[in-house]
Amino acid sequence: MISTEAYKTVNEEAVTTWFKAAPVNAFPSNGGTCVQYKGKQIAVFNFSRRNEWYACQNLCPHKMQMILSRGLIGTHQEEPKVACPFHKKSFSLKTGECINGDECSLATYPVKIKDEHVYIGFKE
Repeated sequence: MISTEAYKTVNEEAVTTWFKAAPVNAFPSNGGTCVQYKGKQIAVFNFSRRNEWYACQNLCPHKMQMILSRGLIGTHQEEPKVACPFHKKSFSLKTGECINGDECSLATYPVKIKDEHVYIGFKE
């Protein structure tokens, strides 16, 4: 059974490993892609309209499906968000908080761009 327990938010100050995910051009503009790191599926978003990058768990906490990288990204009151394509719940890409008022939230991870590659921060 799939569980959200493997996914914990990592703040940039706590990063011990920067995982080199892929070249920048491997990610769609204003969209997401899933990458794997040690058995975890991580959704990475190139929010090019805002010139920002985000990473969060790919697992929807409601439907328990690996789907969020295929969600629609946008903004809600200036907050970058992703909407689950299954049930339209929206989550902040900064905090992982469910914007629709639900108790479930997502784990988020810091992202940095270096030498035209995308790196995701993890705490080992």
